[in-house]
Amino acid sequence: MVIAVIMVNVQPGREKDFYLSVRDMRGVRDVIHVFGEFDFVVIVETKDLAELNDTVDCIRGLDGVTKTQTVIGAEI
Repeated sequence: MVIAVIMVNVQPGREKDFYLSVRDMRGVRDVIHVFGEFDFVVIVETKDLAELNDTVDCIRGLDGVTKTQTVIGAEI
């Protein structure tokens, strides 16, 4: 299992469209609208890195997405 946090910026006015597109996406556990450097934090849980990569690619491909940054969780 891979858990990741994807921070996302979207074009102004596209926030609701982004939220509605991502919330039911496979592997997405939570979508949080935030204020600051990024517009959204997306928590993703996938079976492996390949599936995570597919999810990130899907998010990056959505209309209005201008930037993403992904942080992958690690076991201690």
